[in-house]
Amino acid sequence: MRSEEHSLVEVEIITKKDEPADGKADAKNEPGSKTAEEHVFEEKPKCINEEYEVVYHKPDTLLDVSMHYCPGCAHSLLHKLIMEAVDELGIQEKTVGVAPVGCAVFAYDYMNIDMSEAAHGRACATATGIKRLLPDSYVFTYQGDGDLAAIGIAETIHAINRGENIAIFFMNNAVYGMTSGQMAPTSLLGMKTTTSPYGRDVHEYGEPIKVSELISHLPGSFYVTRQAVNSATAVRKAKKAIMNAFRYQKLNKGTCFVEVIGNCPSNWKMTPLEASKYIDDEMVKAFPLGDIKLPKGEDLKLLEEVK
Repeated sequence: MRSEEHSLVEVEIITKKDEPADGKADAKNEPGSKTAEEHVFEEKPKCINEEYEVVYHKPDTLLDVSMHYCPGCAHSLLHKLIMEAVDELGIQEKTVGVAPVGCAVFAYDYMNIDMSEAAHGRACATATGIKRLLPDSYVFTYQGDGDLAAIGIAETIHAINRGENIAIFFMNNAVYGMTSGQMAPTSLLGMKTTTSPYGRDVHEYGEPIKVSELISHLPGSFYVTRQAVNSATAVRKAKKAIMNAFRYQKLNKGTCFVEVIGNCPSNWKMTPLEASKYIDDEMVKAFPLGDIKLPKGEDLKLLEEVK
């Protein structure tokens, strides 16, 4: 961000004319080669009387590689938010992430923290073991709706019912993203997928499972919220929720669950812009955004004491 007006220094053409002190030709000035005089360098324009304020930088918690998710995919954005939170909280050396099968598996390629792989649906079980062995660490799982809400629903419910002191980041894009777009437990009514080509029918497949509402009734759940990442405002709210999920682990009061409504343009057969609009028009009708279960006031006061 520029803090004041600036002017550009005129471009200078610099020609080298240095010759050896003895007046002899340099070895490089052999027939067919360029002489020193022929090497012309154009100096780049410079800014003078200019100061910049850094408003964003890529955190060290993200590896310096390009992400390879589909264009417009919400996973890359959620990766960034989680790693920004880890960086800002200063817990990089204490954080362990667990990701299973699905698009979530690529997290290992981008997150510069200790990571553990879990079998399909078993991330919460793996995270339970890590947290019990390393109780002072910050442990989280990163799971999609096919993984968490289908094959992993049992591990998820039992881990939360036990009140395991972990954070669960749940990407809900209403479809199996990696394996060609099958219907997920969260697919909307009427939503066409590779396994429901005529749309999800309530009489045949039932209603979409509202996972956050389901687990909020478990006594072991401490903080449950549902956010989105399809607008600037939504992104700010999602990051705040992620920060809270990490901070609340200090209290050892139970499981923090952050559901994130994201888009999957490839399997939704939409452009990224259309997919973002679809979230506002359709997804949030089935999955309302906002906090579902909040810590009690006395717990938040305790958090101030343990800082």
